[in-house]
Amino acid sequence: MGTGSESETNGWSRARNLVLKSMVLIGGAFLLKNLSKSKARSRWDHARIVADALTGDKFSQDQASRDPDNHFNLRMHICPAAEMVDGSRILYFEQAFARTPKKPFRQRFYMVKPCPKEMKCDVELNSYAIRDSEEYKNFCDRSSDQRPRPEEVVRMSHEHLSTIYLKRCQLGKRCLYEGSTPPGGFPSSWNGASYCTSDLSILKNNEILSWERGYDDNGKQVWGVKGGPYEFKPAPASSSSDMFSSLYTTPPPPMSTEKRIEGSFVLQEQ
Repeated sequence: MGTGSESETNGWSRARNLVLKSMVLIGGAFLLKNLSKSKARSRWDHARIVADALTGDKFSQDQASRDPDNHFNLRMHICPAAEMVDGSRILYFEQAFARTPKKPFRQRFYMVKPCPKEMKCDVELNSYAIRDSEEYKNFCDRSSDQRPRPEEVVRMSHEHLSTIYLKRCQLGKRCLYEGSTPPGGFPSSWNGASYCTSDLSILKNNEILSWERGYDDNGKQVWGVKGGPYEFKPAPASSSSDMFSSLYTTPPPPMSTEKRIEGSFVLQEQ
């Protein structure tokens, strides 16, 4: 009788241990699944943060005031244009002299999405030429019912121009994300160039540092700013009327200079 009771007790103990092990295994599987989901969400969070930081009205007025011989008061305007089925965001980008904001000299679409899992980066920023750039002028300034539909935006995305691979900045740096095109850049035939490179930094106060250059076959820079990136800062919302008045009434550069600066920003011939 005693032996049977002991055997029964051992049996229940083994069964209980098996149940506990099964529960641990199942719990571990759920934990791994949730961690995987969390990781996937964080990849898209990076893309969302970058897209939101790029969006808005930004100006290089401060930099132009400090260094008028090498930098101009430019307006960078970016806004959402469409969202793809996979969650990738398409942004419309245009750049103009601050004094003539309705006459952009540079237009493109940006596609913002997470980097592929096998790459050591967080966000992929692809730029595309626009098939009919004239139709998209001042896109961000129009009401939603006056803009081309998202499906039309996708159809209008034309030639792929470049890709910048962004990584989240290390703690202690003043940037949120920074990155560049891969070594060797991307093909460009503007102004005698054979390839172009781009560097981009997104700062914690939503400022954007953008530096794009073109090089010929011998590695000589043939377009773009040489001294460093353009610094674009958001226009203060609190003093919009005075701020915009000063932004748009900056004395215009000479025509020859304006042509030169236009050429330094356009990556494809118009």
